[in-house]
Amino acid sequence: MNSNRIGRREFLGTLGVGLASMLLPVRFLQAAKTPKRPNVIVVLVDDMGYSDLGCFGGEINTPNIDGLAAKGVAFTQFYNTGKCAPTRACLLTGLYPQQAGKGIRTGITMGQAMQAAGYATMAVGKWHLGGTPEKRGFDRAFGHISGSTHYFRGNDTFHLDGEPFEIPEKDFYVTDANTDYAIRFIDEEHKKDASKPFFMYLAYNAPHYPLHALPEDIARYRGKFKKGWDRLRRLRFVRQLELGIVKNQWALSPRPDYVPAWASLSAKEQDFEDLRMAVYAAMLDRVDQGIGRLMARLRQLGVADDTLVLFVSDNGGCPFDRRRVGTPGKPDSYWEYGPAWATLSNTPFRLYKRNQHEGGIATPMIAHWPAGIAKGGRLSDAPGHLIDIMPTVLELAGGKYPAEHDGKILPSLPGRSLVPIFEGKPAQPRDAIFLHYSSHRALITGRWKLVSAFNRPWELYRLDLDRTELNDLASELPDKVAELDAEYRRWWRDVGQKPFTLKAGQAGVPPYRGVFEEKKTKEKAGRTKKQKR
Repeated sequence: MNSNRIGRREFLGTLGVGLASMLLPVRFLQAAKTPKRPNVIVVLVDDMGYSDLGCFGGEINTPNIDGLAAKGVAFTQFYNTGKCAPTRACLLTGLYPQQAGKGIRTGITMGQAMQAAGYATMAVGKWHLGGTPEKRGFDRAFGHISGSTHYFRGNDTFHLDGEPFEIPEKDFYVTDANTDYAIRFIDEEHKKDASKPFFMYLAYNAPHYPLHALPEDIARYRGKFKKGWDRLRRLRFVRQLELGIVKNQWALSPRPDYVPAWASLSAKEQDFEDLRMAVYAAMLDRVDQGIGRLMARLRQLGVADDTLVLFVSDNGGCPFDRRRVGTPGKPDSYWEYGPAWATLSNTPFRLYKRNQHEGGIATPMIAHWPAGIAKGGRLSDAPGHLIDIMPTVLELAGGKYPAEHDGKILPSLPGRSLVPIFEGKPAQPRDAIFLHYSSHRALITGRWKLVSAFNRPWELYRLDLDRTELNDLASELPDKVAELDAEYRRWWRDVGQKPFTLKAGQAGVPPYRGVFEEKKTKEKAGRTKKQKR
């Protein structure tokens, strides 16, 4: 029995699904009435789909992250913004990205807010925003400013505490470097003043493209994805049902027509696709190893129980399949994993990164805090969003969100604290959740979701019955569409945006061109040329 399966069984045991005699025991932790101000670590991974973690149904080995869920709270309906930079702006300011502005022009960062609350502040990993972490409230910082990086060679945007960082010529891998500096910063701050709480923003670049991983990690997964994306999606869905992550009322979304059936691929093509997904899995595995090292160090320092760890992804799986150089995984290569594997990552949902359908915006969200979370090992299906993290962290830190900053009046925080959920109480009532990126937009309120992709007409879904968004009710309920459309447009005006117009036409999305579709297009073009001759 591997460690990933053990983590999943511990998690199932806490849900009381009738397997108690087969499962490992889980110790339920009761929150103290007045826990002291916790240390806070916000972990953000990049381009990871909803179902990739073991505790959310995946077959990738993530025992350390699964362990956080087994003793914490896993939120099954939590949302990001569907894209890298907007998610970072939203997470760090507690505002919708339309309020914060590109690169964060408005608002204060969580680093600044936690500094004001008396915390030591640290930022590690991918920044992908305007300025630098040191200028936005972080005492210590390591990582890269750019939106992506070479995993073995880095790039010229790497920095350490405000100074350029020279990438070592040997034995450098960015995921490990991020973990190393996270541990180093915590060690140094603890040595300086062990009584001072700390706030860390740890933004791993993985598993964002390019597909680069260490050989020993790739080797552990080679051959494990030859079952193919069709069968693996069904297996993930069954595990999600067993775990309680998804509901029986929801159907598994079908394989898109632009993704070929696994059985239609040649043995050579299947072997290549197995390699691509093995590299992706290896990248996430290395993140999990880093989380394990970080948690082990917190335990050694005696602060693990008093540290709140929040884990989220910045968007869903990425369907891009554009640059193809070398052999996936190796330092001289550049590959993405394409729409077929992204569809697997986003099980059971449809669509991807940038879309505001569930496949683009649904993230696992895990909260782990032994001293402050009542009855660890719970699931919460309360709707949540990245805007909720700032008010949560500030409440626990005893901090206050200012009314103005640098002479400018700040928008009030639109999110709701998650602290009641940590304490085992009902979630706070919330307003609608609004989502927008490029030509993709959505509104979620109660059981209803209004959503549009690629500037097409609105679609309407009952999330309680159909969170996989397969039964569009827009034509049956035009009055509900009009009501929610008006609410969306009011919000859009309130955040200072220009009016938009939905284009007429059939709802849907253009195909994502992948390796096999392009191959077929070239083959068809070749046949046409021969016919003309």
